Amino acid sequence: MTVKTRAVAASDRADWDRLYTGYAAFYGVAQDDAMRDRVWGWLHDPDHEVSGFVAETATGDLIGLTHYRPFASPLRAITNCFLDDLFVDPAARGSGAAEALIRAVEAQARSKGWGVVRWITAEDNYRARGVYDRLATRTPWVTYDIKL
Repeated sequence: MTVKTRAVAASDRADWDRLYTGYAAFYGVAQDDAMRDRVWGWLHDPDHEVSGFVAETATGDLIGLTHYRPFASPLRAITNCFLDDLFVDPAARGSGAAEALIRAVEAQARSKGWGVVRWITAEDNYRARGVYDRLATRTPWVTYDIKL
């Protein structure tokens, strides 16, 4: 399957909703229309830090999405990139869409002069981790959350 990536467009809303709903379900996150409306607004607000790419087939079907944003690294005095969300439709897994989306974020980060592209995934997300292990270096860092 031929996969192409591009920036999220206004005409992608229905497919983006379908994919983002699938992403939330995969991680067991309750999500409603208002939440998706907020994120969709961020993606189309030039003053907001969150941006996104979609993956599409040669026939124009959207099969994946990713969101990313810059973050400051004070210790190194540079800006890095955080890849927040990455999801490929289960029917399109193995198509190369995940790698294409990661490479699109990597290219964007390089073009902006950012130092690192970083992301997290669930420990048991073995299929995705197989791709990630090929494309990036797993770090020894342990993450913590304080829920507010």
